Amino acid sequence: MKRGYTPRDLDSIEFEVFDFTDDWFEAFDKPEISGVWFIWGNSGNGKTSFYLKLTKYLTTFNRKVVINSLEEGRSKTMQGAFRKAGMNEVSGKVLLVQESMEDLEERLDKERSAKIVVIDSWQYTNWTYKKYEAFKKRYPNKLIIIVSQADGKAPSGRPAKAIKYDADLKIWVEGHRAISMGRYIGKKGYYTNWIEGAAKYWGQEAID
Repeated sequence: MKRGYTPRDLDSIEFEVFDFTDDWFEAFDKPEISGVWFIWGNSGNGKTSFYLKLTKYLTTFNRKVVINSLEEGRSKTMQGAFRKAGMNEVSGKVLLVQESMEDLEERLDKERSAKIVVIDSWQYTNWTYKKYEAFKKRYPNKLIIIVSQADGKAPSGRPAKAIKYDADLKIWVEGHRAISMGRYIGKKGYYTNWIEGAAKYWGQEAID
């Protein structure tokens, strides 16, 4: 039988976190450096540009990122998104691939592999929730960021819905605003990805 924890035991544990500051801290507090983050939203709301900005910011914490772009890969649209996010500034810290999940696992199994992996979009993996659980268990010390398509305001498909509930940080992207839906929520609770676009969508009075 595993040991239990008293409130004092739990309070004494020091978790390793990303020391988010400014708008990132206001949106998402200071999340742990490993686990699963889940990002979902409808097309045209800024989902890709947001996760690129996020991963670019995460490289400032001495972390390398591999993005498995199953949906777009090496395309003109992804090229444009990379340019808009200024990803050239972190060249050498971010790697874009378009490969099967099995090949991705082989990449991540290598010594000194990236500490952060982005999977975009989940629906293109054709994986079940059970396979997701095995993937998560295989890489307990990595941060797994899963990007999902949406059906209305819910993730598209049963496995994606289950992953959302399991994830440590849940981020809904709507109107160029990334909104924390748990479990890490800062004082403001959202990150504005594109001010002009968000003002047009939410109304100028909603932009601070």
